[in-house]
Amino acid sequence: MATTNLSHYDKAIIPNAKSFRFGIVVSEWNPEITQNLHKGAIATLLDCGASKKNIISWDVPGSFELVYGCKKMIESQQVDAIIAIGNVIQGETKHFDFVCEGVTQGIVDLNTKYDVPVIFCVLTDNTIQQSLDRSGGKLGNKGTECAVAAIKMAALKNIDTNTESIGF
Repeated sequence: MATTNLSHYDKAIIPNAKSFRFGIVVSEWNPEITQNLHKGAIATLLDCGASKKNIISWDVPGSFELVYGCKKMIESQQVDAIIAIGNVIQGETKHFDFVCEGVTQGIVDLNTKYDVPVIFCVLTDNTIQQSLDRSGGKLGNKGTECAVAAIKMAALKNIDTNTESIGF
């Protein structure tokens, strides 16, 4: 679990998001968590220069469906980066393990198959309180952190391949 506030960022070292188009795919499961992550991501994208018209949000039923939602968005929308937002809380069965492993591997696969970065914003916590703390609670908002990652990856995706390095 994170031990620092997830919502702190320095706009001076983040590329301006004005020219980028972002996708966000959000799980409807545990909406008190996922909607807070979504709000944090959108607020950060806007704060860093993105326009509302360049942010597309889609809902999917649960975290396991994030992979298909992201794949469909990559194939049908012109986006520079996607943020996959979900929440899985440990229960009494192995379902938690299967969902977490499937979503994680699915997002890895999307990142290797397509030229659109997919940012993993799926909280996988032991308790609801841990998820609340990381979705706008005492530890900030992981959606904010993932939006910053999305901006940086969108800049990397659009880098001139003749350039040797990119600094943030």
